[in-house]
Amino acid sequence: MRIEALQPDRLAEFGAYCKKHRSEIDESFLYDEDLNGFQPGPENPAYIAVNSEGKLTAAASLIVDDYNRRGRKGRFRIFHSETEDMKVFEMLLAAVLKHTEGLDKLNIFVPSVNPELMRALEKLHFVVERYACLLVNGCRETAAFSLPDGYVIRPFRPESDAEIWSGIRNAGFAKLQGSETPVTPEMVLKMAAGEDYIDGGMMILYDGDKPAGIVRGSADQYEGSPIMNIGPLALLPEYQGKGLGRILLRAALQFAKEKGYTGTILCVNAENERAKALYLQEGFEQAESAICYKFELLGV
Repeated sequence: MRIEALQPDRLAEFGAYCKKHRSEIDESFLYDEDLNGFQPGPENPAYIAVNSEGKLTAAASLIVDDYNRRGRKGRFRIFHSETEDMKVFEMLLAAVLKHTEGLDKLNIFVPSVNPELMRALEKLHFVVERYACLLVNGCRETAAFSLPDGYVIRPFRPESDAEIWSGIRNAGFAKLQGSETPVTPEMVLKMAAGEDYIDGGMMILYDGDKPAGIVRGSADQYEGSPIMNIGPLALLPEYQGKGLGRILLRAALQFAKEKGYTGTILCVNAENERAKALYLQEGFEQAESAICYKFELLGV
């Protein structure tokens, strides 16, 4: 078994490998649109394990873009092996560690249905950082909502609202583990131009002329069927605890129904008990759970 840096002539094979195994791992960055344009490089270091017959049998790739570097962390796009040989995982990890200068840790999400990968990570000295829940709502019924006097929900306008959006998101998520790193207006514009963008799906809540909250609905898939993904949903701290998050959630659910979606999906940190309770009250059910592992780089 040998480890090679991913080269252009094996991109198609790498993409096919990711698609073959993405249901076993966190597929957040393994959708077709992510893989079709994937190129290894400084922001996406990628390595493969090749057996004696020249077949790709394992892969590892990090995401170390500007957002992650500002948070001093890297996130695994994929870390997977078709063999149970721990030596393969050890060699892949050693290869990607060469690209972690300036970072404090690496993160990887593992679905709770994949205990084999959990055991492998723990042998490599990854430790649990937090838990996340995937919640699904079948949109059987959409609860009505009414805005308080003076409040209005308006669609996001790329030409003027990127800074507003990032400001609310960053203030709302400043203490949320895993999301503390601020996003930039440029990142918001990139999100609004993505393949998963739904016209009108990004909404801003105003208190008079003051922006107070945001919610986004984007195109996604779950179990092979189209579904709308809700998130982020955020409020400025001074507007939290007033029932406005429920209003934004219901606005997103209503939007999904209007667009013909038969279901919605979202992810929430398990320790964010207030948010999880809200989603369950509004008809969501827990479909999956995942464990976020971290690998500390200090001293490595």
